[in-house]
Amino acid sequence: MHLFWLVLFGLIALFWMTYGLKVAYGALRLPWLKNFAPAADADCPRISVLFAARDEQEKLPGALATLVSVDYPNLEIVAVDDRSSDATGRILDDFAANHPQLRVVHVRELPPGWLGKPHALQKAYEASSGEWLVFTDADVKFQTDVLRRVMALLRARGWDHLTMVGDVVRSGFWDTVVISFFVMGFQLAADLHAVSNPNSRAYVGVGAFQMLRRSAYEACGAHRRLAMEVIDDMKLGKLVKQGGFRSGVTIAQHAVSVEWHLGLVNLVRGLEKNFFAAAGFRVWMVALQIVSMLLFNVAPFLGLTFGGGWVRVLAGTAVLVAMCFHIGGDTVMRVSPLYCLTLPLGAILFSYILLRSTAITLRQGGIYWRETFYKLEDLRRGLV
Repeated sequence: MHLFWLVLFGLIALFWMTYGLKVAYGALRLPWLKNFAPAADADCPRISVLFAARDEQEKLPGALATLVSVDYPNLEIVAVDDRSSDATGRILDDFAANHPQLRVVHVRELPPGWLGKPHALQKAYEASSGEWLVFTDADVKFQTDVLRRVMALLRARGWDHLTMVGDVVRSGFWDTVVISFFVMGFQLAADLHAVSNPNSRAYVGVGAFQMLRRSAYEACGAHRRLAMEVIDDMKLGKLVKQGGFRSGVTIAQHAVSVEWHLGLVNLVRGLEKNFFAAAGFRVWMVALQIVSMLLFNVAPFLGLTFGGGWVRVLAGTAVLVAMCFHIGGDTVMRVSPLYCLTLPLGAILFSYILLRSTAITLRQGGIYWRETFYKLEDLRRGLV
């Protein structure tokens, strides 16, 4: 039995000392948006910012106010009111009346074979004219110089597609625990620096901000390819990479910020539709992800506490590297590095959210998204 624990914790320590450090080193080399000076007017081709809004009357005005204030000389904004039952459509129309760069498309019905958001984004694209497209969400706030800096970065790197790691607004301890673990897990799973390597299969897409050439988007099939894809943002990144286009990631911090789901309860409920989808609606993948999260993020703390001899040494090594990795994400999020101590708690909560998402989706036979039900069998057929 002692040999079993020795081998187990040896493998855990090896994971963190090899793959973990590799990903961490890559993350340190990611470009920071603030280090790129805003592009001059002559270097600013036409950009179309596209987003869908459904029943967003609470968050929309604040986010939209920052978007129409963006300092960019050749900008159009296309907003789609996706079957809203609240004041979303009126808010958009009122803004459009005072800001000529904003166009509003109203969607009244959802055609068969589409999820609401991909369909709305497809309609936004069809109404746009920009050489570059920015896909964002209705609750995302922009700094005034963000698009000029992004254009400078894209010209410097020669990328066709860019996604950002921005700020996530938090309300307190518990949602910070979950979100900080999410940031850490996202980096490990996606290997962000490898995304820009054309020989790597790594890809990424963040819903708050994704920018790509119109020609690349069209070559990838637009959102028609993502018609029934719940995590359309990530899968857009996948299509870009599969299409042979150059993709990259930047650290944006407060240049782009989103109020995700404030509070632990809202966070758990808000991620209900996403997590099983991220596992490809495969139960075996959910089981593998939960076991992996607990094994690499909780077991080392148990081994350090209750183990002895080499087991404790190996567990302690894993804990040290994992906590340093967590601190890297905390630095990007601008939260206290002491949140690294919540690593095992974050893994447990994350596992619960994933398990809950799986159980609810299976029990319902599908997902409810913005008051529309989508059958699981249709979602599985639509996976990209």
